[in-house]
Amino acid sequence: MSDADFRATVRDWLATHLTGEFAALAGTGGPGREHENIPLRTAWERELGDAGWIGLGWPQANGGGGASIAQQVIFFEEYARAGGPGRLSHIGEYLLAPTLIAFGTEEQRRRFLPPIAAATEFWCQGYSEPDAGSDLAAVQTRAVRDGDVWRITGQKVWTSLAHIADWCFVLARTDPQAPKHRGLSYLLVPMDQPGVQVRPITQLTGSSEFNEVFFDDAVTAAENIVGQPGDGWRVATGTLAFERGVATLGQQLGFARELDDVIGTARAGGVHDDPVWRDRITDAWIGLQVLRHHALRTLGTPEGDLPGVEASVAKLLWAPWHQQLGELAMAVAGPAATLTGDELSDIQRLFLFTRADTIYGGSNEIQRNIIADRLLGRVPRG
Repeated sequence: MSDADFRATVRDWLATHLTGEFAALAGTGGPGREHENIPLRTAWERELGDAGWIGLGWPQANGGGGASIAQQVIFFEEYARAGGPGRLSHIGEYLLAPTLIAFGTEEQRRRFLPPIAAATEFWCQGYSEPDAGSDLAAVQTRAVRDGDVWRITGQKVWTSLAHIADWCFVLARTDPQAPKHRGLSYLLVPMDQPGVQVRPITQLTGSSEFNEVFFDDAVTAAENIVGQPGDGWRVATGTLAFERGVATLGQQLGFARELDDVIGTARAGGVHDDPVWRDRITDAWIGLQVLRHHALRTLGTPEGDLPGVEASVAKLLWAPWHQQLGELAMAVAGPAATLTGDELSDIQRLFLFTRADTIYGGSNEIQRNIIADRLLGRVPRG
């Protein structure tokens, strides 16, 4: 199928399926709005799964669509154009699934990939801890082998969508005597068990999409380890590398919608003809094009050709840009933007949520260290 035909297929499918009860989902969900319409968005994920749109880029041998990068980009473009809601299955689809394809066993792929593709099991990511955020190798959650199971004790924090997740991939310390990077293992842990407690974290926006997760002698089967014991750092950083995939374009298309809203607010307020405001809006548009072209450039780069800094560079590009967009949105809206009613407006939510952009997902300071170490060679390796 040509790319043009593929685009027409995606567009037609969305036009005929994002209708009826699903029409109410247009533009909902996503960062800062993950609390919206969870039951209906869950049903929508299964609609996508039934049609084969989940796992579009996975190899066909692993139950995926085998789509090219160009076709995956087309899907995200058309999905955003149609106003598709924020995805609930993205952690499983774009982080865990590629990790299992790269590092997992055939049995793990057969067990976990089909439920991700069908949207019958959702995942969350158990990395950050109260004393181990950007310094990920310092995690203290412990896992001990006990016969046929691993027993896990510890705490994770800022765990997105843990309150709806069925499973969590957990970075845990399995050898406390080893150097911190070498004593870690990557475990797949079921969430629905007595040893797991999820506590929502209330954000500035008043919603809760991040959570604390407590493991108190939680268990998972011995075979639910990805890679070998002590191999967790390699697998975990592999997962992080997959964040530079086509899903980043979906994020940017969401940014484009937000920028369009800011432009609409400027026009409604009559400030769009002011040259100062036009310059600021133009700068925002230029910044968005930089994000897009950086993503497209790195998507076409084979793994290993660059020293693993693409995701760090992308974070340093999009996080400040998105914060500045939130500030611009409030400025364009004028003094009325500082007043709240029963609920925050989209502009207020954008401004408040973006305060965290330079912190979560690896703080910008840590991203600069990674670039200095791996690309510039200015930080000595320990």
